[in-house]
Amino acid sequence: MNRFRQMVAGVVLATCVVAQAQSGTDQPPAKPVRTKVAKTKAKAPTQEEILLEQLNEKFQKLDQVNSKLNDLEQKYEALQQRMAARDAELEQARKDAADAKQKLEATQAIIGTDGSTVTTLQGDVATLKTTSSSLSTQVQASQEETKKLENPDTIRFMGIGLKPGGFLAAETVDRQRGIGGDVNTQFTGIPFAGTTAGELSEFNASGRQSRISLLAEGKIPAATLRGYFEADFLSAGTTSNDNQSNSYPLRLRQAWAQAELNNGWILTGGQMWSLATEYRHGLENNSEAIPLTIDSQYNVGFTWERQYGFRVVKRISNKFWIGGAVEESQTLNIGGHNLPTIAYQQTGNGGGLYNSTANYSFNEAPDLIAKAAYETNWGHFELFGISRFFRDRVFPNGPAPAGAAQPVTTSALGAYTTKADGGGVGANARVWLFAKKLEIDGHILAGNGLGRYSSAQLPDATAHPDGSLELLTGGSALGSVEWHATPRLDLYGYYGGEYAKRAWYNTGYTVTTAGPTLGQPILGGYGAPTNNVAGCYVEVLPVASPNGGGNVASGPSNCNADNRNIQEGTFGYWFRFYRGTRGTLQQGIQYSYAERRTWQGIGNPAAGLTNSPKAIDNMWFTSIRYYLPK
Repeated sequence: MNRFRQMVAGVVLATCVVAQAQSGTDQPPAKPVRTKVAKTKAKAPTQEEILLEQLNEKFQKLDQVNSKLNDLEQKYEALQQRMAARDAELEQARKDAADAKQKLEATQAIIGTDGSTVTTLQGDVATLKTTSSSLSTQVQASQEETKKLENPDTIRFMGIGLKPGGFLAAETVDRQRGIGGDVNTQFTGIPFAGTTAGELSEFNASGRQSRISLLAEGKIPAATLRGYFEADFLSAGTTSNDNQSNSYPLRLRQAWAQAELNNGWILTGGQMWSLATEYRHGLENNSEAIPLTIDSQYNVGFTWERQYGFRVVKRISNKFWIGGAVEESQTLNIGGHNLPTIAYQQTGNGGGLYNSTANYSFNEAPDLIAKAAYETNWGHFELFGISRFFRDRVFPNGPAPAGAAQPVTTSALGAYTTKADGGGVGANARVWLFAKKLEIDGHILAGNGLGRYSSAQLPDATAHPDGSLELLTGGSALGSVEWHATPRLDLYGYYGGEYAKRAWYNTGYTVTTAGPTLGQPILGGYGAPTNNVAGCYVEVLPVASPNGGGNVASGPSNCNADNRNIQEGTFGYWFRFYRGTRGTLQQGIQYSYAERRTWQGIGNPAAGLTNSPKAIDNMWFTSIRYYLPK
């Protein structure tokens, strides 16, 4: 390029010299002109200087041309490089196309023209996936079986599973007023203040609520078969006492057999919780919503029985169940005072293996119970009904009421039998909040002759003057809050009450004995306003114990108060020190305030003795339990 520039410069220079020479020969010489030149006028450029300046300008233009030529040369070289790269890409594309054609021809040769080989391969892949999933399931099942072998929750025996359960307990109770009881409270027996038992507290302790259980379960093609047994030691034999050996017999709690058919029918027979008891899930045995109390009588207002029953339950869906049961019946002691001579029960026959120190009623028919349960992911709801049947034997020629003039003769002449039917309805509603950590529950039961189905055990009936039974209207209610604060801590609170309506009648007699009721009409039945209640707060001398060993406290005299309602408020907690594959170790404390109110009678207000006696008791319970693993 430099050589080219030198050649161009030479040509241009030669051209300029020739042009200058030609200009010098053609023009005539100029006449000299005399001009007066000022001393300050600039000297005119010479011909050589003009020529050099022109030559410099041409060189500048030549440099511009050279710059443009350089740019064109660079663009040409870049274009050549891109064309070379494009040629290489085209060549690679030709090679790739040839390779693809060869692979396609090879694939077609393998799969064939109808695609049968592809279909076969797809089937093989699907089979492989299925086999892999099956193997994964088998591995998981094997792992679960290994865990069960390491920590079995059931014991295999002759094709069935045996699951032991229960707990060992160490428990105490401290009552402000003594009732002569262990961790089971007789609410209708709370003593009035002023009596001997009402002036003395009691502290009792035992391990008798310790429980054992066994669940047996086996499967057949059409159903699952189950058997369940449960027992504790809250029973007293004729030789039981707390003097030295503290020996108490084993007590049957539950013993039932069950067949759960694959079509949703469940048939259960034996001793179990009554169908009237609230359930936490469906109507399934062992899912009963039992209060968390240490007191084995639970809480006032709770509806329950553990008795013989045969029930049939149908699971309509995962949300709805219906069931019906035939259950053992029993009439509680007839309530009231100044009753006619009737018989509705007899002492147990030892030869018939009944307790000879207890009474058993003449039952006409079993109790009938029907229930429907509905369940959602936030609550469980139940509606149920109970039918009961009563009868007694009336002796119209029996003795007159106490305090009245006696008839001339008394005999069993003219005895006859009367019957009465009772029952009622109940409802349960349990709501789960905050992922079931908080449970709020409401329960109610109302009807006639239903005292037996609640914790306080108010009477079922009283009697008319003619001896026929009058079923007492009443019922029970219970509200509860259970907070499962953490996996280790449960807090609970309950408030419940039970009520029995008064039912009284004029007997036609008048009181003839001295006292605050002298001259008053003798009213028979339950809760009569003329009942003598003046002695309910008066302490009397102790009496000789029928069991020997000295005197025992005696109940008040002239205290014919009939219970109107029983109320109880309870709160407590359970804390688990350990809960795992080795079982559960937990500790709890319960406090209860119970109040017993009676119907108004005739007292002695002048002496500070009210017409409506009331008894209260403050109770503290403690418990430490070890549960077998579940």
